[in-house]
Amino acid sequence: MRKLVTADAVVTGDGVIGDSILMVGGKVAAVGRRSDLSRPGIVEEAYPGTTIIPGMRDAHFHLVPYAALLGGCSLKAAADMDDLRRRLTAYATSLPDHEPVVATRLDDENLRERRLPNRKDLDAAVSDRPVVVYRYCGHIAVANTMALGTSGITVDTRDPDGGTIDKDPDGRPTGILRETAVRLVSAALARAPQLGEEALLVALRGLAGLGITSIGAMIGYGERPFEQLESELALWKRVASRLPIKVHGFVVADTPSRLEESARMLTGAGTRLRWLGVKRFADGSLGGHTAAMKAPFADVETTGTYRLTRSDKEVARKSIELGGMVAIHAIGDRAVDGVLDVFEQLIAGGAKPADLRMEHVSVIDPSLLERFASLGVSAVVQPAFLASEAEWVENRVGPNRTTWLYPFRSMLESGVPIAGSSDCPIEPPQPLWGMAAAMDRLGINPEQQLTAMQALALFTSGAARALREPKPLSERSAADFVVLDTDPSMATAEEVRHAQVLVTYVDGDAVEVDRSLPVWVD
Repeated sequence: MRKLVTADAVVTGDGVIGDSILMVGGKVAAVGRRSDLSRPGIVEEAYPGTTIIPGMRDAHFHLVPYAALLGGCSLKAAADMDDLRRRLTAYATSLPDHEPVVATRLDDENLRERRLPNRKDLDAAVSDRPVVVYRYCGHIAVANTMALGTSGITVDTRDPDGGTIDKDPDGRPTGILRETAVRLVSAALARAPQLGEEALLVALRGLAGLGITSIGAMIGYGERPFEQLESELALWKRVASRLPIKVHGFVVADTPSRLEESARMLTGAGTRLRWLGVKRFADGSLGGHTAAMKAPFADVETTGTYRLTRSDKEVARKSIELGGMVAIHAIGDRAVDGVLDVFEQLIAGGAKPADLRMEHVSVIDPSLLERFASLGVSAVVQPAFLASEAEWVENRVGPNRTTWLYPFRSMLESGVPIAGSSDCPIEPPQPLWGMAAAMDRLGINPEQQLTAMQALALFTSGAARALREPKPLSERSAADFVVLDTDPSMATAEEVRHAQVLVTYVDGDAVEVDRSLPVWVD
């Protein structure tokens, strides 16, 4: 069927390109003026007073943990330790007896005490079952005494490679686990319930309501049983035929054989689901002081945790061999440097620069940026980090490195391809909020502000490139687009932040969305 959708304007990162989209069989046949495209027999849908933009893409998203958050316990708004304990106690009473308590999005920077809780703090809330609380960055967890015991974490447990178990002066675990040590509490969560298929599909439909038509799904990063690689892969395979949006999977595989099996499971599972590559880690987070830095943090005497190993390089090479991409998490400047080394080796071995992505790139000095640009690899960035880090990030890195924080404009001017994402559930899954943060930067390095069109491109054509999708709204591309109540080409950052998505089209069809369901929990 031929269908023409019309608004006041069709706007992309290149500007206004018409007021109508002509679709045939779920593909874009043409974009232009209604007066040129309208013909007898063509079905027309008009949205007067609105603007059409390409479907927004989120290039880095943890969908299964996000779906679990919508029905779980978030601690982001906890004001102090007493409030945190009250929230945990109340949540525990809502669960069946002996079921583990899992809470997420703990933000120690928001707590009056300005510290992480320890096992004793959690024991004071819940002591009759395992409790595991994850910091909102996902790189630190805190376990109560029962969770430590169930997982076999004792005074004799050694730090795993790439992680640390915090201990008190007597050598006893405090409950705080960093980086790869977070995995050690998985045994305590074995009784946690599985995430249902419908919960995942509801979360995806909610994303469509936010104007998201494609995501880069990081699969297997979580620590709960249903968030681990094999379980996530099986869940995605079961829902593959019912996806309302496109899902491109990056699997957190630690060996070439696991990567190959993951690719085999996802390939051909559904028309809107595909395996796209591997995800690995070079460091941790700025908030948790585990980002790998060349010089110590300004507020704590540590250079973070550097996680790249030979096995990461082997898995990366396997992904390229299988025809996939490589996405490596790097926040601190030391991690960025190390990942660039890996990318140089991969390119020397025949990899295409367009298939190599560095995730986050939070701290990058001018010399590293020049090297980054020369390789032609992509940066997948999260402007929403600026909102959550605005009050503390400059103190974390110190005045000499503040200008190195999230230099989006310098990246673009240097020729670095950049793609937008939220890293949800680290940040809310609101691409319009991400666009607005890229435009006003919440006071952090205002000279790095993007224009409205650059910000729009970040979450449309830029993210599409990072997901191996064709240029949005190009001829014969999928008819994925969004109807907004605001023209982003004429809007301020605050107007973009409060813009409303009216309709989202995927493959030429409007996605049905229940707007009474939550899309975020704080």
